[in-house]
Amino acid sequence: MTTVEPTKQDKALKRVLKISRVNGWSVVIFAGLGILLALALGDLASAGLGLLVGGAGWMELHGHKRLKRRDPEGMTWLVRSQMFLLSVVLVYCASRLGSFDNETMLSGLTPEMESLLKESGIERADLVPMVRLAFFSTYITITVAALTVLYQGGMAFYYRRKIKLVTEALAAAPAVPATAPAPAQPSHLPPSI
Repeated sequence: MTTVEPTKQDKALKRVLKISRVNGWSVVIFAGLGILLALALGDLASAGLGLLVGGAGWMELHGHKRLKRRDPEGMTWLVRSQMFLLSVVLVYCASRLGSFDNETMLSGLTPEMESLLKESGIERADLVPMVRLAFFSTYITITVAALTVLYQGGMAFYYRRKIKLVTEALAAAPAVPATAPAPAQPSHLPPSI
């Protein structure tokens, strides 16, 4: 018996199904752990953010399930899940970068810190630009935003590029296994020779 070589379309569908399952569950699990941690710390805003991220993972898993049911609309769900997650992360990063507050930073100075600053010859007003520079140069938000654009943007591009091949694979009849078992004979008939 010869095995039928899978077509380029079948390979694309299989790969998209594998990637979407792994990626979708990774996002859902990561978001779920983040939500639990945020709730343990009493941070409802971060828990809400985790729900949005988890929603993106659910969208990807939903697209995966639709593809498994041979529904080409699943590809749209996969692309949208990546774009939604990208948007959520970029909005979060922008809000973090815009969250620097001079007054909050200065109100956190203890009397001991202020006396150390005076001994060093640094005035309170001189401290703000230094802390602002450190905040923006070391804050991981810029890196997170860049990596998200690369990864989620790349995944959206990948899924978008595979729409045609996957749709063709779904439109074709499902591949019949090369080693299909022979149909069973009813038990009331004698075996055929």
